[in-house]
Amino acid sequence: MRRGSDPSVSSAPSPFATGGVAIHFAHPSEEKLAELLDFYGVRWEYEPVEFVLSWNEHGRPTSAFRPDFYLPDQRLFLELTTLRQELVTRKHRKLRQLQALHPGVVVRLLYRRDYAHLLQRADLAGLTRRAGSAQSPGERARQSA
Repeated sequence: MRRGSDPSVSSAPSPFATGGVAIHFAHPSEEKLAELLDFYGVRWEYEPVEFVLSWNEHGRPTSAFRPDFYLPDQRLFLELTTLRQELVTRKHRKLRQLQALHPGVVVRLLYRRDYAHLLQRADLAGLTRRAGSAQSPGERARQSA
């Protein structure tokens, strides 16, 4: 796992850490998704790569896309979209640009309803984080990385 690109975005410290450095998620929903991935034993990395989508005349990036998670065993990027519709529209546009530039990169967009369904299934199966568990959140993913 890797640290997020902008630690000032998170308002609260995260329990996730790699090499003693906390991972600062941009949104609490990303942290919850990381907990679910850990529970299921799915290895993940947080915002490990940024794909440049366009450049200006001087060769400097003007637009980029950084998916929230990379699942190395599945060779799949996940982008979680639980917020406003205009952000979804912007992400769709960036995903189309990404596919045009990098057709081999697979990104799965998780919408609010997908995320809610995952949380509901986790609650029904009793897969919530246990207080005082032997492993902290993120520990399994770090150990297998």
